Amino acid sequence: MKKLTTLLLLLICSFSFAQQFKVSYTDSDFKGPFTGKVFLYMSKENKNPKDGFVGITSFPVFSIDVEDVKSGEMVVFNDDAKSYPVKLSDIERGEYYVQAVWDRNLGGRAINESPGNIYNTATKVTISQNRDAVYTVNCSEILPKNTFVDTEFIKELKVNSILLSKFYNREVSVDAAVILPKEYYEQPNRKFPVSFNISGYGGNYYNLSNTKTYKSQPIDTIACITVYLDGNCPLGHSVYTNSENNGPWGDALTKEFIPTLEKQYRTNGAKLLTGHSSGGWTALSLQVHYPEVFDGCWSSSPDVVDFRDYQGVNLYEGENMLYKEDGAQRSVATVAGRFPWASSKQMYGMENIIYRGEQMHSLDAVFSTKGADGNPLRICDPKTGEINPQVFEHWKKYDLSLYLRNNWSSLKKDLEGKIRVSVGEQDNFLLNGAVHKLDEAMQPLNTKFQFEYFPGDHFTVFTAEYKEKGNAFLASRYMAWKAEKGK
Repeated sequence: MKKLTTLLLLLICSFSFAQQFKVSYTDSDFKGPFTGKVFLYMSKENKNPKDGFVGITSFPVFSIDVEDVKSGEMVVFNDDAKSYPVKLSDIERGEYYVQAVWDRNLGGRAINESPGNIYNTATKVTISQNRDAVYTVNCSEILPKNTFVDTEFIKELKVNSILLSKFYNREVSVDAAVILPKEYYEQPNRKFPVSFNISGYGGNYYNLSNTKTYKSQPIDTIACITVYLDGNCPLGHSVYTNSENNGPWGDALTKEFIPTLEKQYRTNGAKLLTGHSSGGWTALSLQVHYPEVFDGCWSSSPDVVDFRDYQGVNLYEGENMLYKEDGAQRSVATVAGRFPWASSKQMYGMENIIYRGEQMHSLDAVFSTKGADGNPLRICDPKTGEINPQVFEHWKKYDLSLYLRNNWSSLKKDLEGKIRVSVGEQDNFLLNGAVHKLDEAMQPLNTKFQFEYFPGDHFTVFTAEYKEKGNAFLASRYMAWKAEKGK
């Protein structure tokens, strides 16, 4: 009994004297009070730990939920905080760069760069064996609003969306950069096809702001207007798809943004799609679900297009997302498709703390239904890797291969021959397996889709030959559109 009492006292003392970070905010633009999530980022190497690549790299992260915190008041990070990879008192000793972020969630994608979020310039602390150490962090920096400076050939287009504004209960717009070809000014009576170029996860059309030398590149030899879409939304990449968590992005793009684009610019009615990675999945999904709107699609190294091979996991068989049958950890990122780079366990573990805007949770936001707490339901348990079968039932709606197989008879008239999918056979994120599955599924349907496989990974696949063949396909689809329209 005496030993048990001693043990309990030791446990109580260990909780009482664990390291603490006391975090406050003071900012002239935001008076508070603040209700929401506060994050603590730590790194021994990265001087701005909040900007680390969540899941691809590993570093300690913590979060707490707070209510009605006023400017200058302290909130406490201790062992009660949600944590990765371990609780605060168990992290490795040593020197760390530390940043905190108060997530106001005003519409930006990533917590570390969402406009309006409050943070601190990184401070350096030494974590020692002293368990009663208290560190203070005051956040007085605010992430600025994005601004776009038009140039002669690159213009910002923001289209207020009634559909999305109703969903979010606040004003929301569909935004893009419109890139004009040199012929737009040289031939003022000419109309042009539109190439919708959708970025992969993490792209940002604001990167084209104030760009003075770049013009729209031709599709093969065909001058076109390029519309650069980045897909950013509060929960990640919207992939311009209607979803329960992100809202009706597909309808907003096709029914609100595109009609406005065609009123403001000299377009001729032809609309072509291309994108890489998440952008590749977006291009394919838009072509498949809006076959009468778009006239051709080149999907490059798309995110998973067949859930029978979800980065090596057969979701239909209920395989574990984190562990293989022999207990080895699954890779979510590799070098050349072979050598482990980042594990699924690491990715899902970190995103369990960074609750929105990152890659895996971005997919949950698109494919999953909404949970009772208002957040997307997760496809798997972040600790065990077990798949939630009820959640997967909802995911099936977004399996592009399954959708095509089940609906080809009604899609054939408007979709036959309109799609090209290409991928590197050493894809870092193991996306080539799902492309092969889709290819095999389409062959007996005689869809006349093009599939082609190249040496290279997710990044090195973009050789001159790779781009030439993709653009040649889009050019052929444009010529088919012209012939159909009699132009």
